[in-house]
Amino acid sequence: MLHNTTMRERCVKEAYVGCTVIGCGKALPKLSVSNDDLAKLVDTSDEWIVKRTGIHERCIAISESSTDLAAAACSAALGAEGGSIEASSWNLGQVDPESIDLLICMTITPDATIPCQASLIKMRLGLSNAVAFDLNAACSGCVYGITVAENMMRASQSAPGACNPIRRALVVGVERLSRIVDWTDRATCVLFGDGAGAVLLEWNESRKGIISSFLKNTDDVELTLSRANMFNRALFPFDEAGVAAQSNDAAYDCAIPVTEYIGMAGRTVFKFATTAMREAIEAVLERGDMTVDQVARIVPHQANERIIAHVAKKMEVPLDLFQVSIGSSANTSAASALMALCDAYCQGRISQGDNVVMAGFGGGLTSGAVLFEA
Repeated sequence: MLHNTTMRERCVKEAYVGCTVIGCGKALPKLSVSNDDLAKLVDTSDEWIVKRTGIHERCIAISESSTDLAAAACSAALGAEGGSIEASSWNLGQVDPESIDLLICMTITPDATIPCQASLIKMRLGLSNAVAFDLNAACSGCVYGITVAENMMRASQSAPGACNPIRRALVVGVERLSRIVDWTDRATCVLFGDGAGAVLLEWNESRKGIISSFLKNTDDVELTLSRANMFNRALFPFDEAGVAAQSNDAAYDCAIPVTEYIGMAGRTVFKFATTAMREAIEAVLERGDMTVDQVARIVPHQANERIIAHVAKKMEVPLDLFQVSIGSSANTSAASALMALCDAYCQGRISQGDNVVMAGFGGGLTSGAVLFEA
């Protein structure tokens, strides 16, 4: 037993070094759409939306691309200007783009499949030395992206010959969910918005940085969250008779419905989200050998204020411990928790030395959390 305890303490101690947050950025499209605006499109009201979600407005991209939004958020995290895009930032000083070694972009709404969204951002920002790739974990992308970046940075320090040395990494989430939402469906169109959030990580042996992480996938056998991959098969020459009329390929036994829009079973998602977020937060604290009273701020995925309030109640902690930013930006999937993290820093709700938990949950079904010292 003593041996096991010693091993756990050693693992926790070894985690107290390295990957630190030195900048955050957030970018939003110019157009703000209120609940009253949506009431002109579907049978809903401001009161109905606020009571069930906590959302008052969301930003919708009209001329802004995913590359525009992500580049602005990354520039803000680097301490540079975001151009014509409205951006917010917190950072410890301006950083040279050429010093970025890694760029991970989390998105389900890229501007293109090839090149990947991360490559488009890399080109836009002139990150000449960065390795860039996309990651799709839906709304949990923030946690998955940071965890992958941290592990790649750690591996490059302990085994320099194994991969490119990574001292600085940008992790950015960007979505234009307005492009895949059915604007005639009041159950979903009121929930989503567009935007981008970015975090700048630096390897620093003198700082604790990321202490622990937790990732989990739960099979979505009932397809509670889904959207088909749409193909134009009009000229596809190899289909059997009649099959060409279908516009998607079945990914598994229970084929995703043929639709270009997000499909969601709200009650099932709510049940999963409340359970998954609490599990992820408690797991990451246990792995970090901490209790919730040692945490200064919990930054969750911004899907629904009622989900956050439910988790706070079940954990017997005040709702104020959680960063709640959904009111002005709605659910922006992979970008939401990173945008909320930027809000927390900009609002002075996170100070150096604070213990912070970021938690995500979403399609897949995915969930996870990361614990770090600010």
